[in-house]
Amino acid sequence: MSLVGRLALVLVVTAACGDNDTGDDRQGGATTVDDRSGLAFTHYAKNLTPDEIQLAQAGHGPFAFKWEPPALGPLYNNDACAGCHAENGRGLSRIGPDFDIDDNGANSQSLIRCSLVEGTPGVPGGPVPVPGFGTQLQDHAIGAVPEVHVTLAWLELLEIYGDGTPIMVRMPQLTIVTPDGNSLPSNILTSYREAPPIIGLGLLEAIDDGTLEALADPDDADGDGISGKINHVWDPVAQATVVGRFGWKANAPNLRAQVGGAFAGDIGLSNKVVPDPNAPDQRDVSDDQLDQTVFFASVIGVPAAGVRDGQAYRGRTLFHSMGCAGCHIPTLVTGDHPIPELAHQTIHPYTDLLVHDMGDALTDSRSDFEATGREWRTPALWGLGLTQLVQPDATFLHDGRARTLEEAIFWHGGEAMSAREAFRTAPAQDRDALIAFLKTL
Repeated sequence: MSLVGRLALVLVVTAACGDNDTGDDRQGGATTVDDRSGLAFTHYAKNLTPDEIQLAQAGHGPFAFKWEPPALGPLYNNDACAGCHAENGRGLSRIGPDFDIDDNGANSQSLIRCSLVEGTPGVPGGPVPVPGFGTQLQDHAIGAVPEVHVTLAWLELLEIYGDGTPIMVRMPQLTIVTPDGNSLPSNILTSYREAPPIIGLGLLEAIDDGTLEALADPDDADGDGISGKINHVWDPVAQATVVGRFGWKANAPNLRAQVGGAFAGDIGLSNKVVPDPNAPDQRDVSDDQLDQTVFFASVIGVPAAGVRDGQAYRGRTLFHSMGCAGCHIPTLVTGDHPIPELAHQTIHPYTDLLVHDMGDALTDSRSDFEATGREWRTPALWGLGLTQLVQPDATFLHDGRARTLEEAIFWHGGEAMSAREAFRTAPAQDRDALIAFLKTL
C-alpha cells in the first residue's frame, strides 16, 4: 500500500473517533468497560444482552476448569486455560522443573513451539512437525514422563541511552533435554513463547480482511521502512488458506481455530477442531463446551483508557512522531461479525495485526507459515498499562524477556529500529512522557 493510501486509511478511522484530543478513551468502542483495577480484564463486553452474558458465563466454565485424567493429557503444558491466562491477563515467563506441579496443578505458564527445517508440513504451508513431538513440546505428562525437561535462565545485557544512562535488558536461555538427558537434535527449531492477554479478541476478529490488506506493504513500496505483511495460514475448520491474525506470529486464523488448538496443544484435550486422530468421534471437550469457550473468548471487554495528564498527552504526540504508530495503528473499525455487538465498532487497539521484521535480536529462527523467524505480529497495546496490575509479576514481549516497557522498546529492531532509536536518543523527559502515555492504554 502506498504511503498516501496508508495515511488516508488511518486518517479516516481516526476521524471516526476523534482521536485528537478526546474520544479515544473508549478503547473497545461500545464494548468498553469502565474498570482499571486488577480485575479490569475479567468483564464481558458492556453491550452484551443478558442471554449473551449467560452464554459467556457458560464458556468461562471450561476455560477456568482444571482438567484431570483421563481427559487431561497424557501430554500437556498446563491443566487449565486460566492457568496461563490468570484474570484473562498475560501468562508468566516461567517453565521447567521449578514450576512443574504444586498444590494448584501444572504451573508452567509458557510453551515451546518446535518444527523441522525441511520436510512435509503438517497442514498446507505450515511448519514441519517433528516426529515424536509434533509442533509443540509438552513439559508435563500423566502416567508417563514428559516429552522434555526445560531449564530457563536469563542472560543480562547492558544497553545505553543517548544521554549515557544505562539500562539492563535480558534474554532467555533455554536448556531443553529429553527425559534420558540428551539434547534435542540440531535440526529441530524451537520458539519459546508466553501466553498473551485475551481482552478484545472478538473485536480483532471482526476487523475485515480488506482493512488488513490495505495496511499491508510487504515490499515497502512507499519506502518508509515499514513492510508489514499478512501471514496466510491454514484454517482447520474452513479447510482453506486464509488471513492469520491471532498468536505471536499471526499463525491462527480465528478464535475457533485458536481455542481448539490451545485445548489440544496446551492441555491435551481433543475437540471438534483438533480431534484425536485415533478416535475422531470421541472428544474430551464437547462441541457445546468448545462453542461456549469460543464465545467467552470473543466477548472479554476492553477497559477504558486511563485519565491523561499533560505529560501523557505529550507522550501520545511522541508516540506518533517517534514512529510507533507506523505498526501500532491507534484506531481501526470492525466489520461484520456473528456477534452483532462486536460489529462496526470504532476501536483503539494499537495494532495492525500484521507481521513485521523485528530484527536479529528477537528472531527465533523458526518460520511459521509465511512469517519468518524475524517476523512477529504487532501486539495490541490496549490494556498495556494494566498488565502488571492484573498480574504483578507479568513481563512483556513474546517470551517475557522485558521486565519494563522501556526494556521492551529496547528490543525493537528491524522495521522498528528507527522508532527504537528515536526513543533511545530522546531526552529523559520525552522518554518518561512516552511511557506515561503507554501506561494509560
